[in-house]
Amino acid sequence: MTPIRLGMVGGGSGAFIGGVHRIAARMDGHFTLVAGALSSDPGRAQASAAELGIRSYDDFAEMARVEAARDDGVQAVSIVTPNHMHAGPAVAFLRAGIHVICDKPLAATAGQAAAIAEAAQASGARFFLTHNYSALPMVREARAQVAGGALGQVRLVQADYLQGWLADDLHSKQAEWRTDPARAGAGALGDIGTHAWQLAAFVTGATPAQVSAQLSSMVPGRPIDDDARVALRYASGARGGIWVSQVAVGQENALSLRVFGTEGGLEWRLDASERLVIWPKDGPARVLTRAQDRSGSFRTPPGHPEGYLEGFANLYSDIAAIIRGDAGPLDRVPGLRDGLSGMGFIAAAQASSARDGAWVEVAP
Repeated sequence: MTPIRLGMVGGGSGAFIGGVHRIAARMDGHFTLVAGALSSDPGRAQASAAELGIRSYDDFAEMARVEAARDDGVQAVSIVTPNHMHAGPAVAFLRAGIHVICDKPLAATAGQAAAIAEAAQASGARFFLTHNYSALPMVREARAQVAGGALGQVRLVQADYLQGWLADDLHSKQAEWRTDPARAGAGALGDIGTHAWQLAAFVTGATPAQVSAQLSSMVPGRPIDDDARVALRYASGARGGIWVSQVAVGQENALSLRVFGTEGGLEWRLDASERLVIWPKDGPARVLTRAQDRSGSFRTPPGHPEGYLEGFANLYSDIAAIIRGDAGPLDRVPGLRDGLSGMGFIAAAQASSARDGAWVEVAP
């Protein structure tokens, strides 16, 4: 098939997540990058575009306007900017009828999230959110196990995401915007907490009705949370918890999920992402690997490790199929609903923490 013409906002030379998206988009040959507004600095934007051999724009508004008018203009755009810069480009491209692929979380504020939602609902274009961990094969298998009744009725859910890279007062580019409330909106809660929230919801098929949270800033003088403990209540009666931290010294990227029901339990960990442990109530534990994966979300034989980049690539391949009219992958690709759910989680957790852990309803 002819590759889908892709644009990018943000992700200039040296940007980590921009490079990840570019690799993932081309991994299966479904997209070709043709244009970008790669930096708010025009010189850097032009130099970055020249390195990639694509059309360069000084700002996203001009890019959306010009590309929408071209016969060979972009059909989709990836937004890989800091959180506070998601809404402007997303709204501009949705209004121009161009599909949007946005890095998580949805936005930095509720107002920005509402603007994106309004534009998406009024547009003929689609909005996608890149929660890449939900696209890993054994996470999709965990979801299938729960949906198929292997665990019975879900009772307990625990998602943890621990990092240690912000245990000190760093001043790198990545650290500075993530610890700035104006640009990040929320600290660890938004940066990695939304991943844990979405992962638990994706696998269990349910989102909590209430949360009780304690948000902390462990590094002196840091104006944003770097550790969050959140208790969860589900409408079904299930209970759960989310613990996310960026000051857990020694932890690199320790994402994990455990789910327990009336008939069994399961555990998945990112550091062993190709293994899923199932605990039946009346039998020995079973360890599933990609050899038993039913989702088809892999591109190398079992035993040949895949990981972070391939999760993004799975999303880009599913997104390409949806753009081309295949509704099959729709139920497993995060989108506006997931983004709004993540923003509701952030708002409820922040409100609960401000009220000393009081239980707060999560907006549906």
